[in-house]
Parts: sequence; structure tokens; C-alpha cells
Amino acid sequence: MSNPSPIRIYPVGMTLGLLLALSFALCVVFGLLFPGATMYQAWLPLLPGVTWISWASAILGLAESFAYGWYIAVIFVPTFNFFSRRTQA
Repeated sequence: MSNPSPIRIYPVGMTLGLLLALSFALCVVFGLLFPGATMYQAWLPLLPGVTWISWASAILGLAESFAYGWYIAVIFVPTFNFFSRRTQA
């Protein structure tokens, strides 16, 4: 059985970064449309410096969410590739 190709950090980082940034943006829009839902209180502790809501805070939240996606990719991809190689040996 041949070894599978290792996954690359760049596509995974971009995908996760955009996924989390888009999720943040959708949460902001949902919070503006339905102020009683208070979804933002769940993610405020995870995004330092982000408050509810200003343009500067929204941009910071997008940037931090994107960075979290890259953080996950930097940890996940090498770990996945390591264990993927080990299971094939």
C-alpha cells in the first residue's frame, strides 16, 4: 500500500481562516438582525479586544478569527501528516 500524499498547510490554513472569519461575520449579522439572541457573548472571551459592535471591532474580530484558523492549521496539518505516515508504515 502506498503512502498518501501529505496535506499542505496553505490550503488548510486559508480554508479554516476563511471559514472562521465567515462564521464570525455571520454571527455579527445575526446579532444585528436579532439583538435578543446575544450570540456574541459566547465568542467575546475568545477574541481579545473585540467589543459589541464597532467597525474597528468587527475588523479586529475578522482578523482574529482568520488567525485562529491558521493556528489550527499549523497544529493540525503536521500532526495529521505525522500520524498518517505512521499508520502506513
